[in-house]
Amino acid sequence: MSHEVEADRVMRSMGKLCLEHDPDVFRSVLDRIGDKWSLILIGLLDTGSMRFTELLHTTPGISRRMLTLTLRNLERDGIVKRTIYPEIPPRVEYEVTPFGHTLTAPVIGLAQWAADNQNTIVANRRAFDAAAGHLDDEPE
Repeated sequence: MSHEVEADRVMRSMGKLCLEHDPDVFRSVLDRIGDKWSLILIGLLDTGSMRFTELLHTTPGISRRMLTLTLRNLERDGIVKRTIYPEIPPRVEYEVTPFGHTLTAPVIGLAQWAADNQNTIVANRRAFDAAAGHLDDEPE
């Protein structure tokens, strides 16, 4: 099967999925799991529960505010569970829910693809930018 035929098949199936379901919910789910931080946090929490500060120190570049917002959104969607322990001071832990675990295999697969292909993507970006006359010091 040619690349063009396969790409057309994939796009048609994505469009079909979107049309067969509520498109707003469909897009919001893809936005949630495709945002900058959700995939990383789901991957980190897949191995077990973690405290907020552990997640903050383990997730490179995330701010406290963004970590809070992302965890709250994942909790709202039922992907992550937040548990508060009545201690002094209170201890809060986050973990992937059983429903969230249904997402971890695709998340890990996507992360593996990104890791396996990052050198190719960087090379493609450089080639594209060079052809377009962009400077080398612009962000990736």
